[in-house]
Amino acid sequence: MQFTYLCVNTHNMAEHHKTGKWGEQVAARFLTEKGYEVLHTNWQQGKCEVDIIAKQNNLLIFAEVKTRSTNYFGYPEQRVNKNKQKMLVKAAGLYTEINELDLGVRFDVISITIQKGSTPQIYHIEDAFTLYHNL
Repeated sequence: MQFTYLCVNTHNMAEHHKTGKWGEQVAARFLTEKGYEVLHTNWQQGKCEVDIIAKQNNLLIFAEVKTRSTNYFGYPEQRVNKNKQKMLVKAAGLYTEINELDLGVRFDVISITIQKGSTPQIYHIEDAFTLYHNL
């Protein structure tokens, strides 16, 4: 019988969450500076969670923020897989239904790479995926 052991370093896990929260703050400020109205950060309903919900003109933007300290294992935006996309689509449906909104919806990904001693690299992918690809 073969066993696989999983070792978890809670200190690194805490740092990971700090990095993620910091990235979400940077992304919210970035969107505000681009003229978006940030409506919510870390909006949750049941098991659905959206990092940022913003509005631009008559369009609701549901943004997933991915922050990494290195691109060694790939770019942050590559971590937004089909399951995450489906969850965002579900969350958008819940949000618009709960708030009785009849606005267009767009799904964005904001990728942030931070490296010590340098300015964060922000890559904003507007309309990163569509509702129709996730049905």
